[in-house]
Amino acid sequence: MLSEALMVSAPGKVILHGEHAVVHGKVALAVALNLRTFLRLQPHNGGKVGLNLPNIGIKQTWDVASLQRLDTSFLEQGDVTVITPEQMEKLKEVAGVREDCADHTHLAVLAFLYLYLSICRKQRWTEEDLELINKWAFQGERVIHGSPSGVDNAVSTWGGALRYQQGKISSLKRPPALKILLTNTKIPRSTKTLVASVRSRLLKFPGIVAPLLTSIDAISVECERVLGEMAAAPGPEHYLVLEELIDMNQHHLNALGVGHASLDRLCQVARAHGLHSKLTGAGGGGCGITLLRPDLEGPEVEATKQELTRDGFDCWETSIGAPGVSVHSAASVDAAVRQALDGL
Repeated sequence: MLSEALMVSAPGKVILHGEHAVVHGKVALAVALNLRTFLRLQPHNGGKVGLNLPNIGIKQTWDVASLQRLDTSFLEQGDVTVITPEQMEKLKEVAGVREDCADHTHLAVLAFLYLYLSICRKQRWTEEDLELINKWAFQGERVIHGSPSGVDNAVSTWGGALRYQQGKISSLKRPPALKILLTNTKIPRSTKTLVASVRSRLLKFPGIVAPLLTSIDAISVECERVLGEMAAAPGPEHYLVLEELIDMNQHHLNALGVGHASLDRLCQVARAHGLHSKLTGAGGGGCGITLLRPDLEGPEVEATKQELTRDGFDCWETSIGAPGVSVHSAASVDAAVRQALDGL
């Protein structure tokens, strides 16, 4: 039982290069985003366990006794095992979720229940602890997404930047903390549908699409090389190359059919301010990233953000290459975060 509140955070993630090509065995670069999700674990004495996820409108409480009646052997410390369909049905029953429900808010509740008894209570994590967190996070991804790649949980656990190819994940050593704008176009899209569309286009035009995927792979590899050089001594020439790679990758992704008018608008606004943008993730809407060079003036960045906001987009100035999952003391957390958590 926790004797006092424990504060934990983990970074978000964006794909820097390699979207869609990674599905076909090519290299993808994923980076931790310094926009963090905070979790506060707080003890209570009423025999209840509560979950409050204000961003997606979830507030739910269960009797601890009811949870203990579940077969929770799959949540014990040790080797992580895949949740069985029978265990999933038990979780749905306790959560009050319909058997056929695939809504992400309900799946988040199921993921919480699945991971509840495996929460790590240590103030400092060893390499072994992080491995365990990563494995459990992957199982949570399986509850929500079904067949995840393992990139999201790995980036959020370890932080920094990762290279992913055909199931093999490796960390990039000392990646530079690049500043970016993250823009949410607010256009919903289905990753599954977009991946299937690219696959269909590859089957229809193999001589055209296969070289595009190979070229995206080469962009990822070149970006990895440049980031390696920047770890030692970043210079203006490196940012110019990164901007070129962003432009080329965005054109390739449009040729694959995963662009969208909202993403074109993002690129247009960025270009008018001397910046370079590309989609990140599945495309078809969703989010895009814009590289911010160190020599950029603050007013220019603000003008870009304001114009994107006027277009109805959400826009955040942040950085990539952030630390992974972390434990915080209450005093070390920004006042805005503390205020949000105190209001729950």
